[in-house]
Amino acid sequence: MVEQSTQAIVIAASPEQIMEVIGDFSAYPEWAGTVKSAAVTRTDENGWARTVDFVLDAGVLKDQYTLAYDWDDYPTAVRWSLVKGTMQKAQEGSYLLHDQGDGTTNVTYTLAVDLAIPMIGMMKRKAEKVIMDTALKELKKRVESL
Repeated sequence: MVEQSTQAIVIAASPEQIMEVIGDFSAYPEWAGTVKSAAVTRTDENGWARTVDFVLDAGVLKDQYTLAYDWDDYPTAVRWSLVKGTMQKAQEGSYLLHDQGDGTTNVTYTLAVDLAIPMIGMMKRKAEKVIMDTALKELKKRVESL
């Protein structure tokens, strides 16, 4: 079983505003540093992305992969899972949003990744922590700048 990592951050915005940024995949290369491209390949009846193709360049880790998204708990959660990847065997993740009632939202990011190449557990956990920390800080900066 793949271990998951979880981190949280408070963002000065509503859950709906945050979900709009999370769901705007074509803009990811503008603010998510390691994402070189993100192309929506299928949407649902509400226009939300159901599958997205990504090209990632995180220095030592480069990957092309497709994620499937579940927006059924909008605006409090979005979940995703790996459809296919070159460097990843599995990926499960989610953003859970909790409106704090004061104009801010607590965003909890959970991620579990299984790579196709062997990696020492300690190194993998450190890489996940850096990826998650960066993703949350970039999301916060993007949302609060709009």
